[in-house]
Amino acid sequence: MAPDFLQSDLYLYGVLPLLIFFARICDVTIGTLRIIYVSKGQRRIAPILGFFEVFIWIVAISQIMKNLNNFACYFGYAAGFATGNYIGMLVEERLAFGKVLVRVFSTDNGADLVQILNASGFGATSFQAQGAQGEVSIIYSVINRKNLPEVQSLLLNFNPNLFYVVEDIRKVNKGIFQATAQPKISIFERWRKGK
Repeated sequence: MAPDFLQSDLYLYGVLPLLIFFARICDVTIGTLRIIYVSKGQRRIAPILGFFEVFIWIVAISQIMKNLNNFACYFGYAAGFATGNYIGMLVEERLAFGKVLVRVFSTDNGADLVQILNASGFGATSFQAQGAQGEVSIIYSVINRKNLPEVQSLLLNFNPNLFYVVEDIRKVNKGIFQATAQPKISIFERWRKGK
């Protein structure tokens, strides 16, 4: 960019705040994903995301420090932070990364619900317990997070008034999970030496 343009009002009060706004969206979105990967114990991805998050943040904050009298930059910074939080949550929902525990409390026959879940490819375990309203079946199922809408649909078709809780899980050892699509093998992996 020409030096004259970098000093113009159009750049300082129009373009620069927009650049800071988009930089903050990027770094906060990456930060949201980094936190999720840290909570899931993903040691390889989290540091890489952290590098890009901080790099983008430093670039944005350095522009604010150069233009301390420019309140449009402050607005772009704050608006980018808020928007980045929102977009980060949307991206995280779309990724549906990891596994969740679905804990169901049913006054109906829990064995029937276990059969329904098993028939759909989801592992489930039930046991009897005593609740505030008498005998209840407690059903546990650990599923891939991306399958949660399907499981919720099965639960609500079984009983629209069913009480259930969904919790994030950090690690799982073995289990019965619905088959997922096999990852595509790249050309380079297919023709690798020794194959």
